[in-house]
Amino acid sequence: MSNTILTTNKLCKTFSTGGLQQHVLKNLDMEIYKEDFTVIMGPSGAGKSTLLYALAGMDKPTLGSVSFGGEEISKLSNDRLALFRRKNCGFIFQQMYLLDNMSMLDNVLASGFLLNKNRKEVVDKAKKLLKDFNLEETNWGKFPAQLAGGEAQRVAIARALINSPKIVFADEPTGALNSLNGDAVLDVLTKINGEGQSIVMVTHDLKSARRGSRIIYLQDGGIRGECNLGKYESGNQARHNKLNAFLAEMGW
Repeated sequence: MSNTILTTNKLCKTFSTGGLQQHVLKNLDMEIYKEDFTVIMGPSGAGKSTLLYALAGMDKPTLGSVSFGGEEISKLSNDRLALFRRKNCGFIFQQMYLLDNMSMLDNVLASGFLLNKNRKEVVDKAKKLLKDFNLEETNWGKFPAQLAGGEAQRVAIARALINSPKIVFADEPTGALNSLNGDAVLDVLTKINGEGQSIVMVTHDLKSARRGSRIIYLQDGGIRGECNLGKYESGNQARHNKLNAFLAEMGW
């Protein structure tokens, strides 16, 4: 059985602005593997977020294809794409996009009820996720405006996992957090990856990138290089040195 969960074939994405065409992704071929923590890095304008959205079915390519489990998702209708994302993907963004008029717990439940009609099952899983991420039960009734940044992002991760997605996509998930809260979020991502969750994360942050098992470096719309680090080990200096040397070679 193949260990590949996502593939792209000659993936291209072009944007037109003011009569000019900007070729953001150019004939990009790549594979994403099950249970990997894949990190996408590169300079500003390299196409990192554009690639992430194409992989997640949130944006359709101009040319080429994206396939998930052997199915070419880039050809699905918008309705079928929405269902695909709901069943297979979880999303974590720099801005959490929690619903302001819902409590911490209800934000997670709302996503679960979209797919699973067994209310008790959804409630039990939501509560377990919040507990697993060290979010105290006494705070579950709080609204997003009452939460610290790290708390809100952990709620967003719980929401991303409520439907047991096959893959989680994260776009700069620690970008709006201070160091302490960012570390707490990275610890959660490392934990779920260690339990077998596939993750694809875009980041420009070295501390975040260290949590990845595989680093893909994007430049000028294509893959310039990649570095395989294996699973994260706290304090593994040799692993850190390997990543630092790779990024220096890439000119990061």
